[in-house]
Order: sequence, then C-alpha cells, then structure tokens
Amino acid sequence: MSRIYIPSTGPDNWQALLADPSKHWRTGYSARTLAHCWERANGLPPEIAAMFDGPSELLLALPEHKVPLAGGQRHSQSDVFALIRFGENTCAATIEGKVNEPFGPTVGEWFADPSDGKRLRLRQICDLMALDGVPPMDIRYQLLHRTASALLEAKRFKTDEAAMIVHTFSAARMWFDDFERFAGLFGNTARPDEPMVLVLRTGQRLRLGWATGNPEHLLL
Repeated sequence: MSRIYIPSTGPDNWQALLADPSKHWRTGYSARTLAHCWERANGLPPEIAAMFDGPSELLLALPEHKVPLAGGQRHSQSDVFALIRFGENTCAATIEGKVNEPFGPTVGEWFADPSDGKRLRLRQICDLMALDGVPPMDIRYQLLHRTASALLEAKRFKTDEAAMIVHTFSAARMWFDDFERFAGLFGNTARPDEPMVLVLRTGQRLRLGWATGNPEHLLL
C-alpha cells in the first residue's frame, strides 16, 4: 500500500478508491453523498466541526483510508480518515458514512466458529479499547474495528485523542440503536449530534459521535 497521496480535484476522485467503484457510487448512497459533502465543505463539514470543542480545523482528510489490523490481510477501511486540530489539541478521526446502509454483522455473526486470525484480531481490538473479554454478541463489529483504527492512528500520528464519528444522512436516524449499544460499552449514553469524550483505561482519550449531515447532499 503506497504512502503517497495525490490531492483531490473533486468528488469523482473518491470513486476510484472504492472496493467496487461502479456498484458503490450511487446517488443517495453513503459513498457518493459523503464525498460531495466533504468536498463542498472545503474543510470540516459543520456537523463534524460541532463534534469538537471550540474552533476546529481540518488538517488532512484521506478518503477510503486503510489501517492494518492483526490476524489477517484485510484492513479496516474508513470512509474518511481526518486529522483535526481543535484549540491546542489534535485528533485522529475515522469517519463512517451512512445513509440507510446497516453496520454489517454483529460480533456474534462475525465471531461464530472463529479462526485463529479472528481471535487475534478481536484480542487486539479489545486491548486497544480496554474491553474485558469478548464484547456482547449484539454489538456491530464494524463499529469496533473502525474505533480500533482511530486509536491506532492516534498513536501513529501522536495526536492528543482519537475519534470515531458516524456521519449519517438518514433523516430517520437508521441504525442509531446500534451506535447507542456500542457507546454503552463505555458506560455512556449516546445522543445524536452530541459528542462523547472518555478516557480509556489505557489512558488514551477517545471521542465518539453521531453527526447528522445536510440531506441536500443526497441529491448530488
């Protein structure tokens, strides 16, 4: 995987980075909607900026950013990875775009009859997030590995905190209950468009958020 990145000239540049560029690049779906939203913002979309304390600034955004995890060849691929400055702090954030698409399999579904690689990967994720044992079976695995990716990148870039933010364009707040259960792992109560900031037992600071995007981007 190359570590050289070329600046974007517009939303269409994002399409080539998708696993299936023809299937996943559709009006009204998350990949295309997210690309138009972030490109039009020319910085942080306001709903993402609202997840941080005080004035915030986008330093760098990488669409479809891959982070290697233990136990296999398949990386965790975030819709957007962003380095964000707010006040005197910096944050490594993974952004998960959603419209009506689900979060994928639960831990119970993904970890059924697990291979040695899956056991190793889940152990790494739990260690990063300071979770004891296997998470509850109804937690969505995607939320776990996206958060683990943010924590790994925060260490790599030596930022003050990590963040995992769901950037949703669903007026019905589809799948918010999954995010709510995930936040409950840390003893937090999730609320739409309100950030949660916690300090893990590892000492690492983690920010979680559910940010509602402008639905006008669904039409682009």
